[in-house]
Amino acid sequence: MASTSARALALLSMLSSGATLTGEEVARRLGVSRRTARRDVETLRELGYVVEPVLGAGGGYRLGPGGALPPLVLDEEQVVAVAVSLQTTSAVLRGVEESSRRALRTIRQVMPARARREADALTATVVPNQWEFPAPALDAAVVRAVGTAVRQRVELRLDYDEEDLPGDGRTGGGGGPVTRVVEPHHLVVWAARWYLVAHERARQRWAVLRLDRVSAPTATGAPFRERPLPEGGPADFVQRTPDRGDRLAPWPCTGSAVLDLPAPLVARFAPGGAVVRAVGEDRCELSMGAWSWAGLAGLFVTFGSPLAEVRPAELREAFAVAAGRLAAGAAAPGGAPVPGGP
Repeated sequence: MASTSARALALLSMLSSGATLTGEEVARRLGVSRRTARRDVETLRELGYVVEPVLGAGGGYRLGPGGALPPLVLDEEQVVAVAVSLQTTSAVLRGVEESSRRALRTIRQVMPARARREADALTATVVPNQWEFPAPALDAAVVRAVGTAVRQRVELRLDYDEEDLPGDGRTGGGGGPVTRVVEPHHLVVWAARWYLVAHERARQRWAVLRLDRVSAPTATGAPFRERPLPEGGPADFVQRTPDRGDRLAPWPCTGSAVLDLPAPLVARFAPGGAVVRAVGEDRCELSMGAWSWAGLAGLFVTFGSPLAEVRPAELREAFAVAAGRLAAGAAAPGGAPVPGGP
């Protein structure tokens, strides 16, 4: 049987997840009797931790607010997960590089030897693949300020860069930073990009804002009431919203075409770094880029839609070449070389 102190740390780790554990589950996971499990709960209480009893069906124990600040208690799998996560944080957030390195050093110092070996085996250098359509790392201070307003449920005043966005009736739309007051409801990370799902009370509508367009976020202190979220929830709303502030990624080859598909559908499946603009209820303009004209033509083909207003001429030429090769491939018998192929 493990020592009382070791069991107390294990119990604290279990309760720190926020879960409610039955007495039977605590005893089973600690490998002790129900009576010994109760004594271990009392040990934590004597040390200053608030372990609340939960009565009724499915009751048990849970860690309550207040009391002593729990030490960082992680099992070996959690330690390895944290170590790997700290190595990759700087790929999506600016301003946390040194903090991440210091946190990783601190955790590594207190790791058991076996966990340290596992974490060291997963040391990695993060190099984004171009197919990931990487976005610039975001300022951690912006995420912190916006996230605090989301948690506190208070209105947020911010400057939003609307440069190169199509006008939508807002004063100053498409003309650079514009001050907006919003009710921040959720932060969503999708395709390595941060989005804020917010409600604009002045316009009585939901909006999706790219956080890398946000500057000077300031909580007003004015609380807002909870509203029914858009159908499908915040993640689905971000994915199907064409006007979410996306910018065209700086690829060597960029072009656009009008598709016979609704903008929300194309917005859901467009790669990161693409821009979707509705031109009718069932048509939209898709702008995106790739490392070559042939690669860009291939991306458009994946949508399986008739194409119109294709720009520029280089993209139209790439479609013509691809059409010839695809037709030849369709006609070639099995195993025969495709004309024009590598």
